[in-house]
Amino acid sequence: MSWSQRPAPEAAASAFVCMDGVDGAAPLGLPSGSRREDPMTDLDDRCLDTFPEWLRSLASDATDLAGLLASPDSPEATRRSLAGGLNYLFKSLDLIPDGIEDLGFLDDAFVLRVAASFAAAESPELRDQAPALARLARDAELIAELLGGDYARLKGYVRSLEKGAARGRTVDDILGDEQARTSFMHEITGWASSYTAPGFSRDAKNLIKLKSFLSAKLPA
Repeated sequence: MSWSQRPAPEAAASAFVCMDGVDGAAPLGLPSGSRREDPMTDLDDRCLDTFPEWLRSLASDATDLAGLLASPDSPEATRRSLAGGLNYLFKSLDLIPDGIEDLGFLDDAFVLRVAASFAAAESPELRDQAPALARLARDAELIAELLGGDYARLKGYVRSLEKGAARGRTVDDILGDEQARTSFMHEITGWASSYTAPGFSRDAKNLIKLKSFLSAKLPA
């Protein structure tokens, strides 16, 4: 190539930028139509490391909270928050259908943690007496970090569960009727014994889908 045939500096720079993925082109070395994926953030890493643990512990977390609900020493406001969260396990229409791969039980884990945060706030002394409650309440901080502005909507939804019903059973029934409460406790025990923790792929796309589900389903 003669000197007169060499591309002008501006043209060469433009070609380099285009090859590096700007203006919709594929990054250098990647097939046409491909784009470089954004790197995972520290928050993504923490969520992807933690959420599988929450799914594995869901059954034991539910039975731990049920024990506090059954205790006559627990204040009524605390028991009401826990009853609402636990009753959610039996809702036929929940935020994320249980059959959704990777995500189906994360909403249950989220709801229990938000309910635990309410209970711990209403009875701070229980943080020392009930380590499981304290742990779940702390876990809610990660949910808040992930959901951002939608966390307030999730809190409002979980609070509304205290006035809702599942399987025709209200929170007032659970708290005020010993027979209903006993039946509820048996159901939690049965649910926990039959629960099998689902897998959760370590893929940031799961977090995007999770937030999309909740954003679409949570009341405004």
